[in-house]
Amino acid sequence: MSEKIRLNKFISDSDICSRREADKYIETGHVMVNGRRAKIGDIVSAHDKVMLNGNPVETKTGNDFVFMAFNKPVGIVCTTEIGVKDSIIDYIGYHERIFLVGRLDKDSQGLIFLTNNGDIVNKILRAGNKHEKEYLVTVNKPVTDDFILKMGNGVPILGEMTKKCKVTKESAAVFRIVLIQGLNRQIRRMCEYLGYEAVKLERVRIMNISLKGLPLGEWRMLQDEEMEQMMVAIAYSTSDTQLPKGVIKSELRNIERKTQNPLRQTAAKPATAGRHGKEKSAKHTPLVSTTKKVDRAAVDNPKSRELRSKSSNSNGRKNGSDKNNKPSSGNFSNRRKK
Repeated sequence: MSEKIRLNKFISDSDICSRREADKYIETGHVMVNGRRAKIGDIVSAHDKVMLNGNPVETKTGNDFVFMAFNKPVGIVCTTEIGVKDSIIDYIGYHERIFLVGRLDKDSQGLIFLTNNGDIVNKILRAGNKHEKEYLVTVNKPVTDDFILKMGNGVPILGEMTKKCKVTKESAAVFRIVLIQGLNRQIRRMCEYLGYEAVKLERVRIMNISLKGLPLGEWRMLQDEEMEQMMVAIAYSTSDTQLPKGVIKSELRNIERKTQNPLRQTAAKPATAGRHGKEKSAKHTPLVSTTKKVDRAAVDNPKSRELRSKSSNSNGRKNGSDKNNKPSSGNFSNRRKK
């Protein structure tokens, strides 16, 4: 990292604490930059010497990037708060600080992402970027054509009309829905508005990643080609813009041609049409391969065996279990994976 960023983000990116907690450390005089006491709003780079309570704050490299897919069981709580019973962080027990990309409520199950890279979270979550999330939903009575039509056209919840979405009937009491929004308990509230109750809700896909091959209660790191496709899809995602569909398709075709080869450090430039119909390169931000070189197979979490059978219905609950060992808080540099 050679660019300059805010000090609180620099500390947060080093897996020590959140940005809010970093601000508290800065305000109370616990942070030094190049030998002087830091202040809120300071800008730093990898060339600066940042110390927290006398310990060096190390910058993260590309190989430190973590992005995992987890098949969340019913009963697990999507929170990063310490001490919360049945929290997702405690259940997974990962050795580094990670946080959630979105949420699933306690009574829902299915795919959720966790990462240590906060820069891409909002790009995935913001509805304006139109990244799809697909769900299978079981309700308490037969699904009608009128129900499917109204769900797809949007219903009023939480003071606004939900965006139009794709809804299809799967069986008598099961439907599939693809959202680009993430309102609080959105699907359950939509069902309630139309007189239905969602008795089982499972997220089966986020963008290009599905639950296929990932057992309930287990997690895996994304494959290199999966991560690169996602980085292409979010490359131009911000709060108000997204990459044009034609550009995305062009770059994904380039990825397909080289999925058998090691990831290149920069992705191919998207193709756009020139004056005479010929393709020419369109400049954009290089996509850096930052996936960690680790085993990508699903991780068999012993706790998943305990919850797997209980998560087959909407009332599953996780029994209490011993906490995973957490790294010592004495030396921040020891928190990083060796």
